[in-house]
Amino acid sequence: MNDEAPKLHIDSDWKAQAQAEKDRLAQKESARSAQAGSQHGAQGQPEEGELPPADFRALVATLASQAMMGLGASADPQTGRAMIDIIGAQFAIDLLGVIETKTKGNLTAEEAAELTEILAQLRARFVQIAKLVAAQMQREMTMGGAGLTAAGLGGAAPAESPLSFGGAGASHTTKSGLIVPD
Repeated sequence: MNDEAPKLHIDSDWKAQAQAEKDRLAQKESARSAQAGSQHGAQGQPEEGELPPADFRALVATLASQAMMGLGASADPQTGRAMIDIIGAQFAIDLLGVIETKTKGNLTAEEAAELTEILAQLRARFVQIAKLVAAQMQREMTMGGAGLTAAGLGGAAPAESPLSFGGAGASHTTKSGLIVPD
């Protein structure tokens, strides 16, 4: 048996080869990043059908959009009335508040300012919409009850009522056309 330890032959140029490979990979990555950047619009927005980056701004924008939808930002395609989901909007706004609390001191100044501004706007809009819904429901009460029958459905909604109030699931329609969740 041969008691000699195996001799390792190390290429004296291995560090240079490793550095060259690292440089080639960095060039490929920068070329890929430049190509991805050119695919975005002038504002860095993704093209149609492409998802935005999954980052803090996208998280805040998703929750803010959900809150705005609940506050009537979109109309029911069948009736044309604004769809109001106060409870869903409040939940989305509360989630943004949790994010603000839990990330305090860990955000950039820009991120913190953006989150604060979005929350202020959503909270103001929430109060405004909640007052409108409460006033409309009060008018219904003074007009002779909430307009709900034993089956849970009211009469035909008048054309002048622009609000629908509801979320996912079963709901009742009041005389003024509010859709109130069960």
